[in-house]
Amino acid sequence: MSDRSAPTGGQALLYLTDEQIRKGIEAMYFAYRGFTADPDRILSDKEYGRAHHRALHFIHRREGTTVNNLLSLLGVTKQSLNRVLRALIDDGLVESRVGRADKRERHLYLTTAGATLERELSDAQRDRMRAAYRAAGPAAVAGFRQVLEAMMDEDLRRHYQALKDGGE
Repeated sequence: MSDRSAPTGGQALLYLTDEQIRKGIEAMYFAYRGFTADPDRILSDKEYGRAHHRALHFIHRREGTTVNNLLSLLGVTKQSLNRVLRALIDDGLVESRVGRADKRERHLYLTTAGATLERELSDAQRDRMRAAYRAAGPAAVAGFRQVLEAMMDEDLRRHYQALKDGGE
């Protein structure tokens, strides 16, 4: 049995078997395990999880981001994010400041300790990505990015594009 994917741009029509798709899905699962393994080890010593890591990452990427924007980026409940932020703030990794224009807004910033932890987590992932990119080569890297972007839901693609373009 084969699936057809619609051609985009000038690409030829692709015929993919269910077996090829299954192999891709399994590769994605195992790659994700590898991608998160080093940060998970670092975080477990501090009794943090992946939600803490994602929060640190996006606060770093968009210093001064609001809690509402972070909620939208992470796609978690307000209660879940509050639990994560409370731990990061209590532990001195994140600072919450009242908005200048709107006093109801809370803007988030990494402290020096938060930036150090974020860098340690990101360095581990960058090292893994760099090695994989070098092994795969430029054409594969471009194709990989295309596949990832094509898998994103439209609202997530907008967030991704805004980060890529320096907005948000």
